[in-house]
Order: sequence, then C-alpha cells, then structure tokens
Amino acid sequence: MKAMSLSIRLLGTACLGLVLSSCHSSDATSPAPALEMQNTLTQPLSVQSSSKVMTPDWGIAATLTAMGYPPVAMGDKPFYKEWVGKPIIPATTYDVGTRYQPNPEMFSQLHLDVVIDTGFYEHLRPMYGDLPIHSIELSSLNRVAKWEDFIEPTLELGRSIHQPQAAQHYLDQSKRQIAQAGHTFHTRYPHIKKLAVVQFADTNNLRMFSYNSLFQPALNAMGLELVAFADGNQ
Repeated sequence: MKAMSLSIRLLGTACLGLVLSSCHSSDATSPAPALEMQNTLTQPLSVQSSSKVMTPDWGIAATLTAMGYPPVAMGDKPFYKEWVGKPIIPATTYDVGTRYQPNPEMFSQLHLDVVIDTGFYEHLRPMYGDLPIHSIELSSLNRVAKWEDFIEPTLELGRSIHQPQAAQHYLDQSKRQIAQAGHTFHTRYPHIKKLAVVQFADTNNLRMFSYNSLFQPALNAMGLELVAFADGNQ
C-alpha cells in the first residue's frame, strides 16, 4: 500500500489500533506495508472543484475531498467507503472502475482538466492522452516520518487544483484537531502511552503500520508512541 492524507482513523472496520501499555519495537528488517493517507478530520470548504480532477488514488481523493474540492472521478469508489469511509466522497463523483485498471470507455466520456496520481499508477498514463498529469506522493521518504514530510506534498496538491489556500487551511485545521484528539485520548485513557496500528487483511494476515507511515507524526502530535516490529516499506 502507498503511504495515504493528513488525518487519522485509529479505529474502524478496516484498521484497528492495538493498545500496548508496555511494548518495544524489534530490529527486524522485513518490510511492513506503509499507510495510505486517509483524511477524516476536516470538513469540506465547498462541494465544488475548481479543476475537474480524476484520480485513481484513494489518498488523493480523500485529501481533495477533505479540502472541500472532491474529484469528479476516482477508482474503486464502491470499496472506498468500506476501507476508508471518511471523508465521504460525494455522490456526484464518478466511479471509473478499478484503481489499477480503470474503464477506458467511461474515462473517455469525462471532460477533465487534470489527472492527479502517484507513481504506483504510472502504467495508466498513456490512456490519459493530452491531459495534464500531476504526480504527487503523499508519503514520507524517511525511515521515521515527520509532520513536515507531508506539508509540501499537500500544498502541491492544493496548487495543482489552483486552491493553495484550501490546502493550507486543511493542514492548519488538521494539526489542531489531531492535537485535540490527543487531549481527548489522554483524558479517557490516561494509562495508555503506546499504540500499534494494524489492518487485518484476512483471517491469517495483518499489516502493521510502521514508523514511515502517517500514524507516526499523528500519534507523536497526540503525545503517544507508535509501536511497530519492523521498518515500513514504500
């Protein structure tokens, strides 16, 4: 999974935070998948997009929606609500099929201004024709992610739809709300200092989000420690 937007869903049907009151990460080197960035903390500023955007990536779709400028089309929309949930993608956003292989016939019927993707979807670019393409990695390149790692990609996303002020507002509001979430968490669970965040893939497998994921700076801003048993992969 690619690392996904600047807000956090600690509990949900797809992602579960396991509370560890006393646990230490190991030095194991086998990679663990990183987090696809998910935005849930800010309310949309509007429901109109300044640019007609298509994205195959859920992280970009979620971030644009949280900014108040949802894409007009995205991939795997029916499954987004099961794996991501919030922010809610509006009904007016078209589903163009699977993220990794969108329906070219449906795509050709859309009147778009720009496509915003990540390197994971590079193989799709020939189908976009002459449309401008912005590739934005909402992720950290460092072994241990910092809040600052996500600022410039988010601002770049705002610039790509000609709404830099919406991106800055989103960053500012997200940081305030994450800090508030930390205060609420410590009030309710003062004995909990460490969290492990995992996603159950099936009955036999789970993914653990590591220090290069968005959970690292988010939990740090909440005054909590992320626990992982290996470094994260891309």
